[in-house]
Amino acid sequence: MSALAHSVLRLDCIDVCDYSARGWNPATSARARALEYCRYLEEGKILFFRRPPFSLPTDDYTFLIRQQHAGSMLRKNISYRPAADRLRGYHASSADQQRMQQVLGSCSAEITSFVSRFLMPYADRLCRGYASFRPVEEQGRNLPRHKRNDLLHIDAFPSRPTRGGRILRVFTNLHPFRKRVWDVGGPFRELAERYAEKSGTRLGGLLTKLVGWLRAAGLPLAERSPYDSVMLRLHHQLKEDRAYQAQANPRRVEFPPMSTWLVFTDGLPHAVLSGQFAIEQTFVVPIEALVSPQHSPLRILEGVARRPLA
Repeated sequence: MSALAHSVLRLDCIDVCDYSARGWNPATSARARALEYCRYLEEGKILFFRRPPFSLPTDDYTFLIRQQHAGSMLRKNISYRPAADRLRGYHASSADQQRMQQVLGSCSAEITSFVSRFLMPYADRLCRGYASFRPVEEQGRNLPRHKRNDLLHIDAFPSRPTRGGRILRVFTNLHPFRKRVWDVGGPFRELAERYAEKSGTRLGGLLTKLVGWLRAAGLPLAERSPYDSVMLRLHHQLKEDRAYQAQANPRRVEFPPMSTWLVFTDGLPHAVLSGQFAIEQTFVVPIEALVSPQHSPLRILEGVARRPLA
């Protein structure tokens, strides 16, 4: 990586040097450093590792990078759902199906173990979500605007409401020689002040009532809090706002091959410009487990709306 790329990386990333796949450096005060790293994350920083801080067997790595995306172009991920031990978005022979499920299941377990040791304050409260493998080149994909990764956005899940919990994601670039390139935007507080009314903070109560009525009628809808409704609208509006996309002046962040990074993607506007072959694990961290909850999107939006949202 060039000196320029390294300097760009360090603008938004904290380079973690005291933790590796072997665990904490013996000279490190692990609990104090874990608390500090949690604060960095919650403030909108990216934690960066030059090598995966968890076990990734060579055979598993080789199997993943040999895969070719066989599904619809709208199916950008192969996903693994740990709670159900279920694989989705992958079409192959029975043997390869089983192998993919085993590899992603193993990766999911390894990453969960790593996060529990590295981010100790969250360990007892982590809710493990889906793992995914992203085999498609991000650059040049022709997708509907709401599905585009190359536009600045914050993460919100339509069918998996967090009710104020934060979305923590762990990424690893598996490509043997190509970087994965992101743009990142400004602080979430700026977005909240700009979009709060447009995002429906006042409509949140009505939306929640509507969901309740539909559920009472027997429809299997996820229970979405006002906070989740606001965040989902904000996700869409950021992508739709061509003026914001043109004027945001994002910072470029480049992730080298075999690097890993952690970020709260609900609080940092980000866009994926290019890259192929990445694995990702999602967690939800409840508001009660955060060390600096005042930086959370929930608390910021509640401050703007002047009422509880979750």
